[in-house]
Amino acid sequence: MEFPDLGKHCSEKTCKQLDFLPLKCDACKQDFCKDHFTYAAHKCPLGFTKDVRVPVCPLCNSPVPVKRGEIPDVVVGAHMDGDCRRPPGQETVKVFTFRCSREGCRRREMLRVACEECRGSFCLQHRHPLDHGCARRGPPGSLAGCLEPRPSGASREGLGSWLARHFRFKVK
Repeated sequence: MEFPDLGKHCSEKTCKQLDFLPLKCDACKQDFCKDHFTYAAHKCPLGFTKDVRVPVCPLCNSPVPVKRGEIPDVVVGAHMDGDCRRPPGQETVKVFTFRCSREGCRRREMLRVACEECRGSFCLQHRHPLDHGCARRGPPGSLAGCLEPRPSGASREGLGSWLARHFRFKVK
């Protein structure tokens, strides 16, 4: 105890640790250790006076005032529904722009789902050639990694033997 006056004790009731570099709370003006100097850690009664964050509307980029006790997300949502002033050039962007090409279907999709055979744009329900009655019903587009086209005389049954002949593996 050579320097009894050096440092200060933490003002948190449960801590009282002797700290040689104490931190002073700028709201309540008390000294705290490194574990309790934040407003939340020592439950500062005047911490709300220093919390001056204001949410900004994502549409019009203007600050939205929030009163004490109100939830910022609810206030910003009410602003967007009511008195939000969008810039004049900013229109609402249509998300679902790709309409299904099948007769009688009025669904729209966010991304273009194109049929590989007829190149039409379809909804997720009608994306397969069998589902939209594709006009070009040719052979299937994939042969399990085969880059060369299948010989014209190969049938479904003979496909396995054709692939076996085509991909002979060398055994050492």
